[in-house]
Amino acid sequence: MNLTNNRRKNAESIWRKGVTAVDPSALVDSFARSNPSFLSLVSSASSILVVGAGKAGAAMASGLEQGISPFLSKITGLLNVPEASYPPLQKIILNLARPAGMNQPTPKAVEGSLQMLSLAENAKPNDLLIALISGGGSALLPLPVGSISLLDKQIVTSLLSASPASINELNCVRKHLSQIKGGRLAQAFLNATKNKANIVSLILSDVIEDRLDVIASGPTVADPSTFQDAIAVFERHNLLNKIPETVLNHLKSGVAGEVAETPKDLPLNIQNHILGNNALALESAAIEAKKLGYQVINLGSCLEGETEPLAIFHASIVKSIMRYGQPIKPPVCILSGGETTVKLGNNPGKGGRNQQMALAFLGALSNFGFENQALNNITFLPAGTDGEDGPTDAAGAFVDSQTLLKSGSMNIKDYLLGHNAYQYFENSDSLFKPGPTGTNVMDLRVLLVD
Repeated sequence: MNLTNNRRKNAESIWRKGVTAVDPSALVDSFARSNPSFLSLVSSASSILVVGAGKAGAAMASGLEQGISPFLSKITGLLNVPEASYPPLQKIILNLARPAGMNQPTPKAVEGSLQMLSLAENAKPNDLLIALISGGGSALLPLPVGSISLLDKQIVTSLLSASPASINELNCVRKHLSQIKGGRLAQAFLNATKNKANIVSLILSDVIEDRLDVIASGPTVADPSTFQDAIAVFERHNLLNKIPETVLNHLKSGVAGEVAETPKDLPLNIQNHILGNNALALESAAIEAKKLGYQVINLGSCLEGETEPLAIFHASIVKSIMRYGQPIKPPVCILSGGETTVKLGNNPGKGGRNQQMALAFLGALSNFGFENQALNNITFLPAGTDGEDGPTDAAGAFVDSQTLLKSGSMNIKDYLLGHNAYQYFENSDSLFKPGPTGTNVMDLRVLLVD
């Protein structure tokens, strides 16, 4: 048990080191102080408008105020962020737009988004718009087009979130139901200033390959997707007959050219800077793992798709290491990033993709026929870097011998099929609850084999 506890501490230490590397306040502060082009824009602007949304928004705002402290008198700003207790800011207002652990658009988020659009639409030449964008920004930046209600958007979000739709697909739809996403925020600002003002977006990426048009649905980025693409998303996942009629009619109007497409080209006076991402977190986690005496296999930040096959893949690596010493002999730390999807059935239980992955990993080891041997020598910790996993208070879960010892007679398969991983790991005292981290760069998985 002492070895297991020590391995849990190591896994958590490696995970936390990765999360610390993408601390939003430090990243924004450093950029603001050291980028000459940005400092020139800040110093020459008549006014600085700060807008944005995301789980890292409050920390990014703090870093910005520190980094451009001589120019605070120029700032007017508003960000939509999740509910939490944040340190006070001097100039930027935080709109607590949704409860923690929830990923649905809310009336308060709509209100904040409308205020941001108004700031952009009333900007003047020589103003500077700074957008602080991070993961979770899409749900926190809802401003549906006039024919679509907030309830319509909530229904669409729920349908797509319960399907295997990727974040790219979900955000493609979101962009085509919004007044602010898909480059429309930038378009409003540039129209108001007659293209005589600048936009700088500071971004923390939570998507595979750091696609600018997908992160928070790209409010300041040209959008390559179309209304037809949005309809195709619903067709692929057999949801076309389940979405609200108002949504379908709007998308069809867009295809017919009766509603303007999202902007496909935007002027060059927009700068988009990715300051932190999953790859950066993995690099820092790898350094910590090596300090703790592990050899490291970094599988990278592009692992996506359905959760359970990826869990089996991780279990297969353990099997190969323990039986054949391939691809490397223990002690080894296997790191992976990215983000997976879970297709929920009817009446799902409680959990999230990382808890589901942890349970599927445990199930795979059982199917391989050597779970006891493996669990005496391994600890697996898949967890969301934001400190959240689905609508729960856990970021993920530990899998090791302690998990199995305390699980009693609980049947892994039943909890997997019921998407009730939270209950399984709660009963086995293996939930990982670091609390909100103030950042978000997808998931970070730590797999230790001794």
